[in-house]
Amino acid sequence: MSHVGRAAEPDKRMLRRGFIAVRNRLTPYDLRESAGNLALRALELPELAHARTVAAYVSVGSEPGTLALLDALRTRGVRVLLPVLMADNDLDWGAYAGEGSLEHVRHGGRMALLEPAGERLGPEAVQEADAVLLPGLAVDRRGMRLGRGGGSYDRVLARLERAGADPALVVLLYDAEVVEHVPAEPHDRPVHAVVTPSGVRRFG
Repeated sequence: MSHVGRAAEPDKRMLRRGFIAVRNRLTPYDLRESAGNLALRALELPELAHARTVAAYVSVGSEPGTLALLDALRTRGVRVLLPVLMADNDLDWGAYAGEGSLEHVRHGGRMALLEPAGERLGPEAVQEADAVLLPGLAVDRRGMRLGRGGGSYDRVLARLERAGADPALVVLLYDAEVVEHVPAEPHDRPVHAVVTPSGVRRFG
């Protein structure tokens, strides 16, 4: 790994702890209110308005809520793909068929994730997406995203790049998580836009 990579990772770990601590102080009311506003803002994006297939995820814990957005996309006739975490931290995908189609799955000692029941479509299914909604903890003015550190979405973005796929990359965050700078490593890829409860910001 380069010196840049070695220097960036401790900084990322410290930043992650700070953003997670702030999220953990949010109340149930805060979470409900922000989820509704986030869905409204995201649905205004042309990239989602014209999408036939969107790769997304189900929020857990204090993450910005995504269920209202998933249901609104499905109501529009959009095919929504949701991730399924594999043993090596890579992501398989399944189709979203409503909240009742989700199951709680615990991976080791981690928080249980909500994943789609039913057919697994393979890691390459994400290449069919017109837009990919990414989880994160922060994004900076360059569009560089701070993830949770598991590397799952780094693999997804690398897979898209190798395949020559070019979906819109959109990270969903709280307003205070759009910051001036986050540490970046050579493999990190910028997103095209961030959606927060108060609006949309585009990059590059």
